[in-house]
Amino acid sequence: MRDIVLISDSRVAAIPVEENGEPLVDVRGRLLVDGRPADPDGAFAHLRRGLLLRLEKAQAQLPAGHRLLVVEGYRPIAAQRRIFEDYSAFLEMKFPDMSPGWIRSAASRYVSPVEVAPHTAGAAVDLTLCTEDGVELDLGTPLNATPEQSDGACYTEAPGLSAEARHHRKLLGAALESAGLVNYPTEWWHWSYGDRYWAMATGARAALYGPRPL
Repeated sequence: MRDIVLISDSRVAAIPVEENGEPLVDVRGRLLVDGRPADPDGAFAHLRRGLLLRLEKAQAQLPAGHRLLVVEGYRPIAAQRRIFEDYSAFLEMKFPDMSPGWIRSAASRYVSPVEVAPHTAGAAVDLTLCTEDGVELDLGTPLNATPEQSDGACYTEAPGLSAEARHHRKLLGAALESAGLVNYPTEWWHWSYGDRYWAMATGARAALYGPRPL
């Protein structure tokens, strides 16, 4: 896990964005969507069209009885900034002797700095697996568990998971990777396509999507 490149890394920020202009699309009615972070405008249920098409492809790769459950996609810039600042403040209180640079890096294990955040581009999705009836399967931690809350079990390749949770993570990962998505390794639930982190992971020359309003 020491070899993980965090999204706050300068190599990620250095990747250019060549915005391709794809629209944000409401995924409700096309994928199963959970409403726990629902906002009044329904921003959470929107993704770039290219990402949605790949999620639909991933859904088709899952074995019978399994569904993708989308929890959050697009996130307005103001919301992204607030989440990053709130989590950074928590880390500052928990680790008062740490430098601002360390706090920024540590915070980025769980939430992206706003200037590189893929959720603000509609390029990232937080999701899990569920049954056909919408019952969530065991993936080892609650979705959105922080590294502190989960004792690091939120990391995709964390040791010590149950055989069931490991199986479900591999099932989810195999379907999403086959559709062209990349995982952020500190969050088993966070997958993206077309953003800077995706570009770094795949060797693409530029990101396809940049921040945009809904």
